[in-house]
Amino acid sequence: MFRFEEITYLYLLLLLPLLAAFYLYSNYKRRKAIRLFGDPQLMAQLMPSVSKYRPDVKFWLVFVAIALFALLLARPQFGSKLETVKRKGVEVIIALDISNSMLAQDVQPSRLEKAKMLVSKLVDGMENDKIGLIVFAGDAFTQLPITSDYISAKMFLESINPSLISKQGTAVGAAIDLATRSFTPQEGVGRAVVLITDGENHEGGAVEAAKAAAEKGIQVNVLGVGLPGGAPIPIEGTNDFRRDGDGNVIVTRLNEAMCQQIAADGKGIYVRVDNTNSAQKSIGQEINKMAKTDVESKVYTEYNEQFQSVAWIILLLLLAELLILNRKNPLFKNIHLFSNKK
Repeated sequence: MFRFEEITYLYLLLLLPLLAAFYLYSNYKRRKAIRLFGDPQLMAQLMPSVSKYRPDVKFWLVFVAIALFALLLARPQFGSKLETVKRKGVEVIIALDISNSMLAQDVQPSRLEKAKMLVSKLVDGMENDKIGLIVFAGDAFTQLPITSDYISAKMFLESINPSLISKQGTAVGAAIDLATRSFTPQEGVGRAVVLITDGENHEGGAVEAAKAAAEKGIQVNVLGVGLPGGAPIPIEGTNDFRRDGDGNVIVTRLNEAMCQQIAADGKGIYVRVDNTNSAQKSIGQEINKMAKTDVESKVYTEYNEQFQSVAWIILLLLLAELLILNRKNPLFKNIHLFSNKK
């Protein structure tokens, strides 16, 4: 496989047409000036040592050398060998709670933003794994199908906010069920659901969904976001908080017991997400323990530099240009290599 390591230098080739046009224009002006002195054939007889073709040959030798020099700077390379590389990875589906209660700020900057930062760092630590993203509140839907495109995963993550789902609630069971159906059919790969929620106002079915996932070999890990003491839910764009029908400020609390139960039945771990980075480290370690299957891919393992060959050609061209004189060599007056004489 062929490639240029520094492809930007190839733009220098765009200067070559300008160089050629300038040279041809200079030749035209020179011949026009000679005609002012007299007949060109008579002038050629008066200057027998002047070669008509040698300057052109010298220019085009330098022209080609400049073109090759641009290619040399671009570092041409050939892939030396094609190898089948086995890489090990797992599949992880992130199920992220985006209900209004995730706007509470008992975890800074908020439960939701803290969860998004945690997922972003988790993605940064992945190499050969696949990741998918599900968001849920009163409903659950797939935000990003399972993929190894980490850049896209982080882009989709940035766009997540509670307005994506109008129906409020915490449909944990629906989220786990959807995640279970979202993995690839590949056999032998380790699979895990990472459920991130405050667990409040859940709608039932979560424990049953976690058990069903575990029976299929899918580990359900739970990250509980928030503090048991709770916090009010701010109204975005205002300095006020959400209130109940009686006008009292609503305080949302982490339902830690429910989160722990889901993790236990899902054969996973439970970690509380607080204002430290301990949760991200714990879930990362748990994912690394999972069975990682071999994924084969063919890659060019080495690229050999080819600039040496180009450099030798440039050297030979410049040496030839140097040896060719503008005037005819009297020692070779009977050899008409650069004339039309027979």
